[in-house]
Amino acid sequence: MEHQIILESDVEDVETFAEELRRVIPAALEAEGVGLPCEVDVLFTDDEGIHQINLEQRGVDRATDVLSFPMFEFTPGQPPAAEDAELLDPGSGLLPLGDMVLSVDHIRVQAEEYGHSRRRELCYLAVHSVLHLLGYDHLDEGPMKRQMREREEAILNELGITREI
Repeated sequence: MEHQIILESDVEDVETFAEELRRVIPAALEAEGVGLPCEVDVLFTDDEGIHQINLEQRGVDRATDVLSFPMFEFTPGQPPAAEDAELLDPGSGLLPLGDMVLSVDHIRVQAEEYGHSRRRELCYLAVHSVLHLLGYDHLDEGPMKRQMREREEAILNELGITREI
């Protein structure tokens, strides 16, 4: 299935990250069984940029690693399919899933903190965000969070992206 990943950046040196996202985001959508061609908009920024977006959009006065802004409210594990064709943008023929904002500063710091590569951290955050766009959440510390973590690890393992990478 042909998905469109639109990448923007207000920071430099993200070409390698961009290449990874063009591979990982469609793979995560496929792993979740998404049955429609999707558009995902991604912004690479730094901690200052994501802090400002977090404050303006969510009222949270701090930087974070990733923000996800879904266009629709889906049920986790029930991805959009052919019967949801009315959600497609008539101009593009794509399902506008939503926006993802990634802090390259947080990617670098967390990769070091968790002892794995920046690539692994980027891919983890991208999969995490895709799952948010598809209705998953982790507001509770119980079943919702567990379900999301299990899907993240399963998708990353399918892609061969382990904690050692």
